[in-house]
Amino acid sequence: MGDIVGAGLLSHAPVIMFPEARRIEANGGRDFTLATGLTRLRQERIDPADYDTVVVFDSHWGTTTETVVTAHPRRQGLFTSDEMPGAISRLPYDLAGDPGLAHAVADVAQERSLWITANDDPYLPIHYATLNLWTYLGASGKPWVSVSVCQTATGEDFLAVGEAIAEAVAGLDRKVLLVASGGLSHRFWPLAELRDRMAGDPAHIITPEARAADEQRIAWLEAGRHDLVIEAMPDYLRFAPEARFGHYLMLAGAVGGARCRAPGRRFGAYENGIGTGQVHLWFDRPGAGWTSGPAA
Repeated sequence: MGDIVGAGLLSHAPVIMFPEARRIEANGGRDFTLATGLTRLRQERIDPADYDTVVVFDSHWGTTTETVVTAHPRRQGLFTSDEMPGAISRLPYDLAGDPGLAHAVADVAQERSLWITANDDPYLPIHYATLNLWTYLGASGKPWVSVSVCQTATGEDFLAVGEAIAEAVAGLDRKVLLVASGGLSHRFWPLAELRDRMAGDPAHIITPEARAADEQRIAWLEAGRHDLVIEAMPDYLRFAPEARFGHYLMLAGAVGGARCRAPGRRFGAYENGIGTGQVHLWFDRPGAGWTSGPAA
């Protein structure tokens, strides 16, 4: 029997890929905890963990008619971001894959009549929502599998994808870490203002209302109240969470959905990303399982 042994809602904000000196300059004299928090997360959670594969819910990989799971034995090359080529250019990558897990997910999906496919096309693009976090957290030989966020999916669809992944993992000899790679509220400042809004201070979040909505979700997740986050999704969509928060909802579906009681531990502060809300939250698997703990 396989198991999901840890999970994280993690920011891939491009600023983490800036050289340290540039980050410190942009942040008014100190580093972003979005960068230092990932370093600490690796030291305290990722490196000590007993795991086989990392599954990344990639909020930058938008598909339309299906959810896609990468099934490549290996993905390697050089990556330049079409969105921000000045910030992420010719980044070398070499990620082992887990075709067995990808195809197991697709098999479960077929049984459940879900639109999830495994794809090993060598020309399938890779995105920095996967690569930025792999750069900080990846370990040699440890497979990383990316999962797309389907832009036509509903919240219920996202939760169902997570459930299918959990069933596939349970049927294999795999210990898996889940990473929901993406931000919270996700509206940017206009171009003319961007360079004056680079600092991580959440005073730069696009509106006070968006900041309050983010901070409420963070508080709920730190308390293990995934049910409240899921129930309040219609209201949260007013603040344009990245990828309609599909990356988080797929993670949640895989660890019990509204029944999950795992509290989140913050690695770093809640920080601004040119108007967007960014945070790192890690969920350890409770000893008695993801749905153990106080009832709602």
